[in-house]
Parts: sequence; structure tokens; C-alpha cells
Amino acid sequence: MATGIPPQVNAPQARAAKVLRHGKLWLVPGVLSALVALVLSLLYMGGILTPQDDLHRMPIALVDSDAGPPLPGRTAPLGAELTDAVAAGTPPGQVQWRRLSRAQAQEQLASGKVYGALVVPEDFTRSVGALTTGQATARPVLLALTNPGTGSLASSLASQITQLAAYKSSVALGKQLTAAAPDAPATARLLLADPVDVQVQQGHPIARHTGLGLSAFYYTLLLVLAGFLSANLVHNGVDGALGYADSEIGPWHSRRPTLPITRTQTLVVKMAMTAGLSAVTTTMIMLATVGILGMDAPHLPLLWVFSFCACVAVGLGTQAINAAFGSLGQLVAMFVFIALALPSSGATIPLQAAPSFYRFLGTFEPMRQVVGGVRSILYFDARADAGLTRAWLMILLGFAVALVFGFAMTRYYDRKGLHRMVPTPS
Repeated sequence: MATGIPPQVNAPQARAAKVLRHGKLWLVPGVLSALVALVLSLLYMGGILTPQDDLHRMPIALVDSDAGPPLPGRTAPLGAELTDAVAAGTPPGQVQWRRLSRAQAQEQLASGKVYGALVVPEDFTRSVGALTTGQATARPVLLALTNPGTGSLASSLASQITQLAAYKSSVALGKQLTAAAPDAPATARLLLADPVDVQVQQGHPIARHTGLGLSAFYYTLLLVLAGFLSANLVHNGVDGALGYADSEIGPWHSRRPTLPITRTQTLVVKMAMTAGLSAVTTTMIMLATVGILGMDAPHLPLLWVFSFCACVAVGLGTQAINAAFGSLGQLVAMFVFIALALPSSGATIPLQAAPSFYRFLGTFEPMRQVVGGVRSILYFDARADAGLTRAWLMILLGFAVALVFGFAMTRYYDRKGLHRMVPTPS
């Protein structure tokens, strides 16, 4: 294969042992490898170890549908007293109890704005009253509604919170009922001590082929990885084709003649290719996930357009970072789009159960924005208020930032005469 560097076949050949004895050879990769391993470990494990301890204003609906009438000696149905006790009995700041009607709660479940709901049914007071008169045909019921579309762990945490609140309410109510019926038979007193039956139901069901609410996360991860990896492939391929980097395939090595081209024009080439290839990668992802594996995915045209734009935004951002930082760009882009993005995406661990640092990252990290849009399309009927509008706005912002940052840096380098084809003196 042709090479732009004269061969030096007869030059003395260095030995590996001699090369390895040079400390400077180890310094940069050693320090970077250690730092990357340390930071990645802290980032990933730091966000998942204690979600129950990091709860911060997790949104859960609290619904009082109890229509009464009040029990003798009381002025209001038991539902109002119970919901007040639930809201007051939660440690401050952990849960954001949203007092809603049943219709409002269903609306917020359907848009992913709440992770679950605790519902006091209409006949709650009547059912409790029947226990004290011996006319009960069933235990009073409290409903704990889940929302699997928000993610399996988020829905599970909300379900644990609502069930625990319901159990505490049942015990507190049981103390009142047993005190009011001291002469009740032993079996009746046992029932009165914990009178409420807590029933768990799906508040907003999702389709079967959704990975229990995790398909949105893994689909988003595929989009981000495709945008990141294809951008780096384009970056390396273009540099090799233009003669600014060696090309090696197995034992074959070549270096093409260097083509005079500015950094800005090189970035135009790389970004154009990245955008074009994003259509291919997006189509392949959908072909594999939806066509072959059967992932439930409504609104297919919208999903394709959104996926394509998300891939392009990640790819252009990667190219801009590579243009600005050179060889370190791929490492920097990995942290921006992968290392910092995964634990702050809110897709596996909800941000309301993550430390404050991850909640801060989630306001701008791209994976958080993309997963909100994918969830809206896959689970919440592509509703704008389920995260789709924010996702589109953040993708547009990502486009703008990538273009402005990338071309600002390359134009600056070009104006300063920092051309790539000028060799750096040793």
C-alpha cells in the first residue's frame, strides 16, 4: 500500500524491553487510565447505592375520593383524615404528595408526571363503618397505583412508599377502631387491628414488549452510542483519508498524501458525513429493536424522526469536541455523552432518588433529555407534556451549541495559523 513516509526498512529496530523502560511512556496513559477508572467508579456507583436515602420530592398523587357519610361522632369522612396523616407522616422533602382528584391523578399518571398514586375509594368510610357493626362483607380498600412507564425502579419506589403509608394508616385506624369496640370478639378485634386491604394496581399500564419500562432507556442508550461511535469513526476515517493520520488494517499500514484543507472545512466534512450516516444508524436501530425483536413502539414515523435528530445532535457534539481538543477529544466526548450522562439520565434510578449532583447534571446532560422524549413516544402516547416538548427543545439547543462551539474553535485555530499540516518541532 502507498505510504506518505519513506520506508526505513534497514534502520535499527528497537526492542520492546528498552522502550518499556522509559518512564515517560507510562506517565500519560497511566495517569489517565487511573483517573478514568476512579471517576467512572465514583460516578456510576455513587448514584445507585442508596436511592431510599437520597429521595428528594418524589412526585406521588394522593387522592381522596371518600364520599362518606362520616362515622358517628365525626364531622368528616375518614378519607380526609387519612390523607392528612399520610402527607404529615412522610419525612419532609422526601415525597411530593400531590393532592388530586381521581381524574387529575389519572391524567398525571398518563403523562408520567407522577410515579404512582395512593387512592382512597369512594366507599372507604362506609366500609370501615361496616366493620364495627358486624355487617362487613369485605375489608376496606386502599389502592396503590403504579406507573411502570416511568421506569421499573421509579415505579417500585413509589409503590413501596404508598404501600408503607397505607399500612401505617391502617394500623393507626385500627387503634381507633379497637378502642371504640372494647367488647368485640377476639377474631373481630384481630381484624380491626389492621382493617385495610392494600391493593396494588397499574395506574397507567404499558405494553408487554417494553422490558418492564426499561426499553426506553436501552433504546436511548443505543441512540447515544450510535451517535458517539459513528462520529468517532467518521473523525478517524476522514483524518486518514485526508492524510492527517495513519491508516492501519491488520498488518497493512498506509498514510495518504496530506490534502491542504483548513480545520473549518474539515469539520464541515465530518459533520455532514455524521448527519448523513445518522439516518443509516437510526434505521438499523429501529430495524433491530422494532422489526426483528418486536419492541412495542407506537408512532413509528415520529420515533424515527426523533431518533434521527437525537443521533445527529450527539454526533455533531462529538465532532465539535474532537475538533476543539484533538486527540483528547474522544475521551472528553466519552465523559460528556456517556460517563456523565448514564447516571444522570433518570432512566434506571429516578433523579428524585439520586444525589443532588446527578439532579444538577440531569438538567443539561443529553441522555436525560433524549430518554424523556423516547418515553413519551413509547409509553405516553407521544404527549408533549410527558417530556417530548422539552426533549425537542434540548435537541435543538444541542444542535446550536455543537455548531457554534465547533466552528468557533476551528475558525479561531485557522485565524491563528494553527494548521494541522504544519509539523510540530520536536
